[in-house]
Formats: sequence, structure tokens, C-alpha cells
Amino acid sequence: MTLLLGIVGKPSSGKSTFLNASCLTNAEMSELPFTTIKPNKGVASVRSKCVCKEFNLKDNPKNSLCIDGIRLIPINILDVAGLVPDAHKGKGLGNQFLNDLSRADILIHIVDATGSLDKAGQRISTGVQDPYEDILFLEEEINLWFKNILEREDWNKFTRAFSRVQKDFINALTDRLSGLKITTYQIKLALKESKLENKNPSDWSDEDIFLYSKILRELAKPIIIVANKIDKESSMDNLDNIIKKYKKKIIPCSALAEYLLRKYDKDKIIRYIPGSKDFEILDPSKLHSKELETLDKIKKRILDQFEGTGVQKVFEHAIFDVLEQICVYPVSDINKFSDNNENILPDVFLVRKGTKLIDFVRDKIHSELADHFIHGIDAKTKKRLGENYELSHNDIIKIVSAK
Repeated sequence: MTLLLGIVGKPSSGKSTFLNASCLTNAEMSELPFTTIKPNKGVASVRSKCVCKEFNLKDNPKNSLCIDGIRLIPINILDVAGLVPDAHKGKGLGNQFLNDLSRADILIHIVDATGSLDKAGQRISTGVQDPYEDILFLEEEINLWFKNILEREDWNKFTRAFSRVQKDFINALTDRLSGLKITTYQIKLALKESKLENKNPSDWSDEDIFLYSKILRELAKPIIIVANKIDKESSMDNLDNIIKKYKKKIIPCSALAEYLLRKYDKDKIIRYIPGSKDFEILDPSKLHSKELETLDKIKKRILDQFEGTGVQKVFEHAIFDVLEQICVYPVSDINKFSDNNENILPDVFLVRKGTKLIDFVRDKIHSELADHFIHGIDAKTKKRLGENYELSHNDIIKIVSAK
């Protein structure tokens, strides 16, 4: 199943800029609220140290890129319309916004760290709005959206069929929430963490339903906070304040700086690898004095101070830390680390930590290959692997089948 990262935030916070910086797309960017109406899609990349360096190989990837030993692995991004208070009731573009997020695995909340946008995304004086309040209101809206879907209009009728929390209720709840990409395991875990597993669902209070919805949302669609526009002077003071109040990981970011660097790199004016702490100017003659000044500010105020623009840190934290993904390289030749066409380390796939070999074969390679599976081979150690072998990060695997 392909991972999808949803970009959320109130209007004008920089969501479309973040998308364009990540994917080199051309989504319209503006300080006017609701510039984004229809969701914008893109393909970004997450960085991982490639195994080619471990074996001193010159690889030629097919489903990804490798630059100086850094493997850039594709991930899907969705930028949706800005969220305003009471979006879960349909205010603004609320219904469309929330429905667009139903298939996302994780949400990237782009917060305007300058504090210069009110809750509706309208421009106000810098520092008037507390960015921490933006975090609270968005999480509340997402949680209430989950609650609305959970209840629908027939919650009492739905729960009346179950005398207590049991297998039938969990299965029915799984079906009810299937459109949100929620697993049975997450439903069970949310029952346990909310301490509702032994309470009759028909006796759940409104507070019980909200608590369960909140915990389930945190499990199924975790939110990463990104403090955008960090290059602005007011943002630094606000960042310290947000960190003290929120007490969870917050990633400082300048999506605009990343976008400029990526564009200059694409035009071969500079050399820049996404996520790097530096860049190289290849052709200064193509830059006028203002552009050189801008690049110097990006270097000193952002790259040097924050060790990057923050965009790749968002993806790495989302994919590897929160979603617990690992990289696996399938090959056909365990000595050359190549496929049947002599492509060295051609593909890399993201899978959840703990995934078994047989599930990897079925989900990522081919179901027919899984049906005729005999064993796998660890290309690094040349050891045979059974179908229940748990894959590790940067495994290089050959699959042996009867067909």
C-alpha cells in the first residue's frame, strides 16, 4: 500500500509552498486565503543512506534516485484546502478538506510561525496570533471530524446491536471506518488506551466518544508540527514559545528557501541535494546581485543555523520515526546485487518495521511470486531466509520461487 502524506494547515500558512518545494510542482502560491480549492498532488522524496556505499558500488536505480550515496525514495504528497474553525461542521471548505484527507497515513501541519495570520488565514500584524493556538484548533477540528464519522446519524442504533465491546463490534467498527484507512489493530488499541474496552458501546457518553475518536485519530493519522517561515525574525521567538507549550517535536522549516534552492538546482545554476546543509554555485554569471544576496541569507540564516531548510527533516521524521518504515532492496543476483537486466540495486521499497518476508513479496513485488515462494536469500550474508523472516533496514533480498 502506497504511503500518502497530507499537508494541512489554515489558509496562507505556506502549504502550497511546502508542496512545491517538496515536489517541484506548480501549485498556485498566494497570501490570499483559499488559493488552494482543489487538492494538489505531488511526488516528493525522502532521504536514506544508500547501501551502494557499503559495498562501493555504482548503482543505477529505477524506482528512485541515488546522489552521492543518498537514496531519494518517492513518497506521495497531498495539499488540501485551508482549514478554518468549525470546518468539521462544513465551514469554509471543511467537508471537502476533511474528505480529501481520508486516505492519508500521516498529517503534516504547516504552521505560520510568524503569528501574522488570524484563524481564518487573513493577514494581521506580526506576532498578534499565537501559533500554538493554531496547533490546538487544527487538532481539535481533526478529532471532531473523526467523531462525526464515528457517530454518523445512527450511533445509538449502531451500538444497540452490541451488548458489550466484543469481536462483532470491533469488526463492525472496522467496516464503519474503512474509508479512513484505519486498521482493526488501531481500533483495538484505541479501545484499550481510552479504557473503553469493557464498557457497553451503547452506554458511551459524548465525552467517551470524543476521547475514543481523539485517541484513534492519534494512532491512525498522527500529526507532525512544522514551524514554517522560520527565517522571519518573529518566528524565532514564537518557536521557543511553541516548544515550551506543546512539549512535543516541532520541526523548524523554510519551505520558500527549499523551493528556491530546488529551482536553482533544476536550472543547473547551483548544485543542491534536498536536505543538504549547503549548496554549490555552479554559474554565478546567471545570478544578479539580489539573487546572490538571497542565497547568502539562505546559507547563513537557515542552512547554517538549522542544518537545512527543514523539509527533508519533516519527511525523515514522518517516514522513519513516526510511521516506522525501513528500506528493503530486492535483487536477482546476490553477487552483483543486480536485477535480470544487470541494473545494480535497481529498486528500494519502504515497508513497516516488523514486516515479514512473505508479506513484502506479496505486497511489493508480485502476489504470484508469493504463492510460489520457496525461500529468500540475504544477499549480504548469503543465508537462506524463511517466509516469516522479519525484514531489517537496508536488507538486500533475493526471492527464490517455484515459478
